[in-house]
This record gives sequence, structure tokens and C-alpha cells, in this order.
Amino acid sequence: MSETTPTGGPASTLGSLESLPTVLVDGATLAYREQGDGEPVVLVHGSAGDLRSWEQQLPAISESHRVIAYSRRYARPNADIPPGLDDQMTAHVDDLVGFLRAIDGAPAHLVGHSWGAFICLLTAIRHPRVARSLVLQEPPVLSLFTSTPPRPREVLPLLVRRPRTALAILAFGARTIAPAQRAFRRGDDDAALETFAHGVLGKDTYERLPDERRQQARENLNTLRAQLLGAGFPPLSEDDVRGVRAPTLLMTGDRSPAVLLRLTERLEQLLPNAERIEIVDASHAMQEEQPTAVNAAILGFLARHASQPVPPTG
Repeated sequence: MSETTPTGGPASTLGSLESLPTVLVDGATLAYREQGDGEPVVLVHGSAGDLRSWEQQLPAISESHRVIAYSRRYARPNADIPPGLDDQMTAHVDDLVGFLRAIDGAPAHLVGHSWGAFICLLTAIRHPRVARSLVLQEPPVLSLFTSTPPRPREVLPLLVRRPRTALAILAFGARTIAPAQRAFRRGDDDAALETFAHGVLGKDTYERLPDERRQQARENLNTLRAQLLGAGFPPLSEDDVRGVRAPTLLMTGDRSPAVLLRLTERLEQLLPNAERIEIVDASHAMQEEQPTAVNAAILGFLARHASQPVPPTG
């Protein structure tokens, strides 16, 4: 069940979370911000973030499109995740579909970052009629290769077939995921956030983040804890990815972690209608580090696929 509720006029600044319209989707109230007219473009943020992650994209994309950034379930200013609850990705896929229908936004160009990019990919797989095109910024599709966490019997075959990918996954798990999980379990949230952020952004990038962006991550820390301590990512097969017909732009940063680059390389090989662009002098938070280059890449891709019918399924 979906319901749209305006809770006030437009916010005075992009960074504000005051007086945003909301949509009720399957019991969750999702706040969003909308600008512009034209074909809908929906922005889906990643972990430890919310709709403010896209504040440098909305003005640029709204010049030619109806662009909507929403905060996913449990992200600010929405209700926080209850203690002990797992934050499973499938619910976010269902939320995205319900959100699109509630705002009369389907089919849409789906733009996702990190966890949000994985959600967009799964949405195109499970609900292909709602995705006109995809822009995927380094989705962590680990379950394309192994369970999460990897089972020992999966690691050796992967080392034989794709040694660079296997080593990158193992290193990321040992240096980033496992220590962040340990920090969360002992109640050291600051250490968990710092470890995770260093692993996905790089230490230098994280230290250069403005204070307000770090505060945004802290405000959404409970979702990151639930994700890292939960059951892991949903299964994803190569046939699932090969079946995606929507035109897809894959975006990577030239300073991004090796594991995210290896995962994106495999997506590029599997997706039947994909192109890839590397953002110079950027890591995983590319849309915030290099907004001009990211906006130009998104707008160029959207222009090439404007008014294109949704690809047939099958």
C-alpha cells in the first residue's frame, strides 16, 4: 500500500531535512525531494547516507529531467531501524517499486550509489518494467561470486577462476568488513564507522570529508550496523545480470578500492547493454568528490537514452 503525503513546501536549502513530502510504502514513511520536469530520474543513496548524498546532483539533473532523491527505509529523516533488526536489501527493492508507483514515476531512470546501486540492479532484474535505464556507481555485488560472508568451499574455486577478484574480496573482508563488525559488536561505533569508511573511500578521502558529511554518516550509523551484522546480500547469479535489458552506465572512481573495481568489471562483462566511465581523482563517494564530472556523465547518458521505450523482458 502506498500513500503520498505532502508535509510542507520545498526546503529552504538542499541540505535541510525540514518540511519534506513523504510517501507511505508498506508501513514505512519515505521522505523525498523533487525538482524539475521531464522523464523521471530517481536517485538511490548508499549505506550510512540519505537523500542529502545527492544534493550536488539535483540542481544539475533537474534542468532537463524530473529528478527525485528519496531517503530509503530507516535513513534520515525517516524512522530509525529498530535495535536488533536485520536490514535486508529485498525490502528496499520492494520499497523502490512502491515509491515509483506512488509518485507516478515509473518507468524511471534509476541512479544508484553503492548499496543503492545494488538495489537498482535488483529492481531491474525483478521488476524490469519500472527501469528505463540504470546508472550504477560501484554496486557491491559480492554475492555474484560468493556468499556473504564467503564459505571456505567457495574461495578455492574462485581463486582458480578469478584470482584477482578472489584476492580483492578476501582482502576487503579481512581489512574492512571483519574489523568493522568486531567494532560494532563491542559497541565501538566510532571505530566501526572509521574502519568501514577508510576501507571503501580510502583514509585520505575520508579525512577530507566535510564535517556535515561525516555527521550525516553518524546519523545513519544504525543502518550500517544492521547491514554489516545481518545475513548479508541476497543471491545474485550471472544469468540474472545477463537478463537485464535496460541500458546501463557503470561508474567507477580511479581511486576506488580494488574489490569494487573487480566487481564492476564483471558486471561490464555480463550486462548486455552496458558502458563504463571512470571518474578521475575520485574514490567511492564520487558524486560528492567530483560532482561536475559525475553530473556530466549522468546527463550525457540520459540524453543518449531519452524517450527510449522500456526494453522488453525475456
